[in-house]
Amino acid sequence: MNAGIPLEYFLILATIMFFVGIYGFLTRRNLITILMSVELILNSVNINFLAFNRFLFPHKLEGFFFSLFVIAVAASEAAVAIAIIINIYRRFTTINVEDVNEMKF
Repeated sequence: MNAGIPLEYFLILATIMFFVGIYGFLTRRNLITILMSVELILNSVNINFLAFNRFLFPHKLEGFFFSLFVIAVAASEAAVAIAIIINIYRRFTTINVEDVNEMKF
């Protein structure tokens, strides 16, 4: 008998985080907040990986390895996105999505 937190609580938390991330991605105008919304979505996926790994296969580590892979991809995605945002700010002096309407090099 597992006396820990039930699986449903993890799934509810991950669902709330996912939809808050989707809402932030679709409604925000600032590139930094859009990037934070994407990170929130990826973290909700990590919670699902870890919760299902704990409850379905407690003696295996597949969920942990997938979560580490997602964290590595998210870190590299954040680094590239911040570099792009810095270049956009240098070119247009704003990081609002609506103000950036042309891309020249």
